[in-house]
Amino acid sequence: MPFSSADRRWKHAVVTGGAGFVGSHLCATLLASGAEVTCLDDFSTGLPENVAGLLDHPGFTLCRTDVSRPFAVDRPPDLVLHLASPASPADYLRLPLHPLDAGSLGTRHALELARHSGARFLLTSTSEVYGDPREHPQSEGYWGNVNPVGPRSVYDESKRFAEALTTAHTAVHGTDTCIVRLFNTYGPRMRGHDGRAVPTFVRQALDGVPLTVTGDGRQTRSLCYVDDTVAGILAAAAHGLRGPVNLGNPEEITMTDLARRVVELTGSASVIRFVARPVDDPAVRCPDITLARGKLQWEPRGGVTEGLRRTVSWFRARTGRPGPSLPGASFPEPPLPGLRDLPSS
Repeated sequence: MPFSSADRRWKHAVVTGGAGFVGSHLCATLLASGAEVTCLDDFSTGLPENVAGLLDHPGFTLCRTDVSRPFAVDRPPDLVLHLASPASPADYLRLPLHPLDAGSLGTRHALELARHSGARFLLTSTSEVYGDPREHPQSEGYWGNVNPVGPRSVYDESKRFAEALTTAHTAVHGTDTCIVRLFNTYGPRMRGHDGRAVPTFVRQALDGVPLTVTGDGRQTRSLCYVDDTVAGILAAAAHGLRGPVNLGNPEEITMTDLARRVVELTGSASVIRFVARPVDDPAVRCPDITLARGKLQWEPRGGVTEGLRRTVSWFRARTGRPGPSLPGASFPEPPLPGLRDLPSS
């Protein structure tokens, strides 16, 4: 019988980075399952609007805090999901110290919360730990090809360190932990100017401007719709697997093909324009999900075309302009009702 995240019920989950793209979807799914959720975010990259629709839910608590500083929550959780970190190129290049702090200090503080609460801890790591891979597709046993001083290193190495810290915490303290490595995830609530391919192409197509494909466009990515990623995260949390385990779509697509598909789905007259390729940009990216299939009975259920169609519809409903390009660390005024600042412990 396929394993389901429904096999384990959570009473109270703490989600760091819960106002971000993936985090906000996790918060909503956990609330729908009957869990109470405490969402922690410093709003350096997360958007208040992502969780505004959850504020009336009696089980939802929204707290502004920087998890790289010690913090405490009102009641012990039985699940801690650590997502806090700038994850898009535009963000971690603009805020290079943020992912390093979130991956080191933030991970330590989230682990300590889980340990003292007796909670299950899950770290969302990334396929970026594989760097520009020499193994294809990438399995969990591959150690990666990462430039430790390149422009992407602040994100790549922060996640590699977070994985090492999580592993050590389990060895020393017996903390119940799990590591998942997320591959390219897309869907509603992405920001159009965050530097990732899907929102960039959709924004450009809806604006009627050229779609900027980097390099020769033959580099590949594997796109997983956010609902599938959330299901994988919760399945890994509930299973008891320590990982690391890859969560992603093993179906590859070139950047040129992705741009063409977005143009078709939007009905745009935009053309494709090739621009310089960023430094250390991976040539290929594709997960081996044998472990997730075997242990979790998980794999993506949605096709890329349908996922893109839903994403385009969401962007179009926002008149094709997905909000602030690079939201700052300050919370907009007036603050959302129900928001409170979480004091340091």
